[in-house]
Amino acid sequence: MTTGVKNSVTAKVICLTGGIASGKSSAARFLKEQGAHVIDADILGHQVYDPGMPAHAQVVAAFGNEVLAADGKIDRKVLGGKVFGKPAELKKLTDIVWPAIGAMAEAEIARARGAGTARVIVLEAAVLFEAGWHDRGDETWVVVVDRETAIARAMQRDHSTRAMVESRLDAQLSNAERVARANVVIDNNGVMEEMLAQLRRHWQRLNSAAFPGNGNAA
Repeated sequence: MTTGVKNSVTAKVICLTGGIASGKSSAARFLKEQGAHVIDADILGHQVYDPGMPAHAQVVAAFGNEVLAADGKIDRKVLGGKVFGKPAELKKLTDIVWPAIGAMAEAEIARARGAGTARVIVLEAAVLFEAGWHDRGDETWVVVVDRETAIARAMQRDHSTRAMVESRLDAQLSNAERVARANVVIDNNGVMEEMLAQLRRHWQRLNSAAFPGNGNAA
């Protein structure tokens, strides 16, 4: 595992995405274990609603004070009810929060690069392409899994019905759309170790690029 990186080395930024039950989060965890600095857009997506954050005031202005809980935080359940099944309202919301999350990610990338403690920074985001964040990275990695496998895994993991999972899949970009815009495609249709083997190869490639002649550096 990486314990330190010379400041003269500019960290590579990898944008990592994938659909429901693709294994994207497992891939991010593996890369973190290897020493990557991982930025989880889902976590930023929760922080963006905190009081004092620019998006907080914008969301309240756009959707009304009824989205506020007693403690001044945004009630995500109430907010969700205002946008669920309403494409125009959902777009109004994402037009506020996606740029804010993108700015937070850029700031964290800059901090991680400034610290000089990781040669690889990973931005993990389910809506990477939809939000336009893919241009934050040097490479875009997409984890893919066949539709039927994704449905089976999501049903087991989330205790969801097939119809619920299919509805979520249909609302996302297809594998083909993601793959067309990817630099690296990680196939996760097999067992976990097969996916990790692919990740190891690409991790070693990144190390070799950063430190020629020392492809196993970690």
